[in-house]
Amino acid sequence: MTLRWLSTQLWRHRVMGLLMAFCVTLLLMLLATQSLQHPSHYGGHKVEKGALSDNAPPNTPVPSHTAPNSRKEVQTPNLQHQRDPNGYTFMRTRRSPPPVAFLKTHKTGSSTVQNLMFRLGEKENLTFAFPYYAYQFSYPDRFRADFVDELPPGSSQFDMLCSHMRLDLGQLKQVMPKNTIYITLLRDPLHTFESVFSYYTSTVPAFTLAKKAADTANRKSALSVFLEAPESYWDPTEPGNGLARNPMSFDLGLSSQEWNASWPMELTQLEEAFQLVMIAEHFDESLVLLGALLQLEPEELAYVHLNVRAPSDITPIEDDTKARLWAWNSLDVLLYNLFLQVFWEKAEQYGLGRLKREVNLLRASTQRLRQKCVARGGVPPGELEDLVRPWQTDTVTILGYKVRGNLTLQEEGLCVRLVLPELQYHSHLYFQQYGHDMRSIPTD
Repeated sequence: MTLRWLSTQLWRHRVMGLLMAFCVTLLLMLLATQSLQHPSHYGGHKVEKGALSDNAPPNTPVPSHTAPNSRKEVQTPNLQHQRDPNGYTFMRTRRSPPPVAFLKTHKTGSSTVQNLMFRLGEKENLTFAFPYYAYQFSYPDRFRADFVDELPPGSSQFDMLCSHMRLDLGQLKQVMPKNTIYITLLRDPLHTFESVFSYYTSTVPAFTLAKKAADTANRKSALSVFLEAPESYWDPTEPGNGLARNPMSFDLGLSSQEWNASWPMELTQLEEAFQLVMIAEHFDESLVLLGALLQLEPEELAYVHLNVRAPSDITPIEDDTKARLWAWNSLDVLLYNLFLQVFWEKAEQYGLGRLKREVNLLRASTQRLRQKCVARGGVPPGELEDLVRPWQTDTVTILGYKVRGNLTLQEEGLCVRLVLPELQYHSHLYFQQYGHDMRSIPTD
């Protein structure tokens, strides 16, 4: 008997316990759903396959590094496209952080974490593993090592990866060094799916069909209509429907359509591979644990929430809709509950009292940085300059930030990066690393 064997047995007991609780919960949800009014079934017309992206469809033209996301010429602070240690740095000395792979999940708050990773990587002069084309690793295909652009001259390894992918752990480990720290972020499935639905209504075929049915019937929200009879709209063979059921499980490379016998082993592999699975509902606590892994100070973890929808675009969820949503996304419920338990185990190992103190320090640092940098938050896109305007879908409005004036050049560089949307920052870092703009996805 070895410690590894013993730990494996304990893990299996934990997974089985959670599975039993999951089955009971699922049964109760199904019973609750059956007791509700019998759902009506709506027909729908087929829609063309829609490519998925958290911030833009893959066929979105890649913006020039000089004016990403541009609509007109405006005067904006320029990001310097060279490594300038005096232009953007925290003045302290320490070892460079270990290599990091951040699995960016959809609509969980991951754009905020990605921005933090971008800022850290740029400050530390790290080499990013970028997609060969555009902003994502050929999502929704499973990740392959050949989706990654080549190492730039002078680099011996990739130090950081944080672009969207559908996980294939074996392929990812071919790209990243052996000492890589793997992290990801999960969110309460209720809020994740509501956000995914509203953001991708026009690009996920199942959601588009439900929206047409809701518009035709002049009924309640498209989300409610979809969840009344999801299988009427959802074609599991349609590649664009990956996010239409259990989206977090899909991003993590799991079988997201239904439970299968491989799930316990795959969950065990994920738990062993990821040193930290952050939880959106405990975001600051998650960042403190991340900082401990990467040897970061509170000021390096300070943030603003990015890619945030206008409040009017958030769909209220009634109790009957909640029951159906949980039942439809039951695998995400299991995934979230499992890693929520793992998260608090890690928090207890860190020390709950220590964690509370560090959270207070992080919040103080975040408040100071926001006061220094942000003139106004929740700004509609029409009032923002091109450089800091988030990419917009045709179904929701994404808000942004205005940076204060009268900043020094160094402060301006820091503050602009703090609020910089994903596409602009990605484009800037890619140009900085390779000396040319990103490649657009071939259309033929």
